[in-house]
Amino acid sequence: MAKDLSAKDIERAKFVFSIYDFEGNNTVDAYDLGSCLRALNLVPTEKVVEKLGGQKKKGQKKLKVDEFLPLYAECKKDKDIGNVEDFTEVLKLYDKNENGMMYYDELKHILQTLGEKLEGSEVEEIVKDCAEPADDEGLTTYTLFLRKLMAGPYPGDED
Repeated sequence: MAKDLSAKDIERAKFVFSIYDFEGNNTVDAYDLGSCLRALNLVPTEKVVEKLGGQKKKGQKKLKVDEFLPLYAECKKDKDIGNVEDFTEVLKLYDKNENGMMYYDELKHILQTLGEKLEGSEVEEIVKDCAEPADDEGLTTYTLFLRKLMAGPYPGDED
């Protein structure tokens, strides 16, 4: 499956792998699999990381680079991630006046309770960085929020 990767992908993956090789023995703890993949500009959920062999505790499993590359290739091929249009359709369900606005507090509640669970502090940081402040009625523009949220920057975008 690593044959699906370009030479540049393999070079980047090996570089990221070396960063997470904290012991210097050419292995990465499977606990850090999700972090490695995210450092490679991928956005796997915790469920996907677990399916690929990621562990919830450190020291349970070690990966070698030749084991990591196929996991990277599999995750890279996964197109089951949403885009701005998909998420806009979902948030339209909360647009009571059909004007592109939703309640700011409802947006925070959705982020904290639906999908992959986020802590309150994570939600606060996300809305602070991506959402317009609530207006006098407590509403915010969800399309602007989604565009900012999904715009990045992401690791590896600099080239």
